[in-house]
Amino acid sequence: MASYKTDRVSEDIKREIVAIIRELKDPRVADKMLTVVRVDVSGDASFAKVYVSALEGIETAKTAVKGLVSATGYIRREVGQRLHLRKTPELRFIADDSIEKGMEILKKLDTFATEKDGENTDDN
Repeated sequence: MASYKTDRVSEDIKREIVAIIRELKDPRVADKMLTVVRVDVSGDASFAKVYVSALEGIETAKTAVKGLVSATGYIRREVGQRLHLRKTPELRFIADDSIEKGMEILKKLDTFATEKDGENTDDN
């Protein structure tokens, strides 16, 4: 069960990582539409899993994760300095396809809505 402090630290780390990603100059990361979906911090705040998703799909997210892994030391140092944490967690970046799945669901809903509108206009 996550405590209030762990949830707050997770959100703070997420916010700072998003800001740091925008500053990175690595071409694997810089030109992508990346989103940090969530950050799971362990109970003792020694580890954090950072779930990264890209609008273009899972392959783009995997490429971006490779860039983020190479910049892990820099990102961790920046997070520690910006948040003034006593113990900065070790970061583990994981590619996630939740945004891609969300876009597929949205397209299906739009298709369903247009089909339903087409049926309603035929009845009139």
